[in-house]
Amino acid sequence: MMAPNPQAQKNHDELFPGHVSTLAVTDPELIETFDNFAFDEVLRHSTLDQRTRLMVQLAAIIASQAVREYRAMLGAALTIGVTPVEAKEIVYQAVPYVGIAKVFDFLHATNEVLTERGVTLPLPGQSTTTPETRMKKGLAVETLIVGDEMVQTLYATSPDDMLHFQHYLSGNCFGDTLTRTGIDIPTRELLTFSMLVALGGCEPQLKGHVAANLHVGNDRAKLIDVLTQLLPFIGYPRTLNGLRVVDDATKSQTP
Repeated sequence: MMAPNPQAQKNHDELFPGHVSTLAVTDPELIETFDNFAFDEVLRHSTLDQRTRLMVQLAAIIASQAVREYRAMLGAALTIGVTPVEAKEIVYQAVPYVGIAKVFDFLHATNEVLTERGVTLPLPGQSTTTPETRMKKGLAVETLIVGDEMVQTLYATSPDDMLHFQHYLSGNCFGDTLTRTGIDIPTRELLTFSMLVALGGCEPQLKGHVAANLHVGNDRAKLIDVLTQLLPFIGYPRTLNGLRVVDDATKSQTP
């Protein structure tokens, strides 16, 4: 029977200790080539720590609407040290970017996996805002992430009948979500980047969040690293679209 190479098998076993894949029996050729690629070849082009790698993959898998794959990878993430709070924060952050309609099943799947592992729910709260402070704190974190000039431009150039969307972005997207503790801002920007790449069709927003990543310290090399680790899970077309956006925005950082 065909099998992944020893390094791929070792890396796979770290994530899924003791797991016996039924697909290795029914689809051995696919499992050999996929595991060799995802758990060996692409890892050779990475300097991301294991926890960050699993977190950005989870974000992209949510945006890809792959609940069964998400359950498997969430288990792997928890096994290698992603905390329950971090796992839940990834899901919460997906709500403003992916939409509750697509996130609903993942929230339930997360709760089921955590409960199966003996985690008591609800987890400790991570909110840092109130209805009275969300707008002010949201504007502050929006400014931190995208820059004061960009925030002022967004508000100044918005048509009057669309201005409420800028308030929603500041108060809801940034104020309710990006002000939460549990995951730091640079990592949250990598999560947003991963979701937008995996969604597809979001290139204008992706361009904005490449700029935001650069603004919070995630350079060209890190963004390419993230795309490399997403490739096996989201496929070539969306990965290549993401690479084009990153390349256009960071040509000055080319080695």
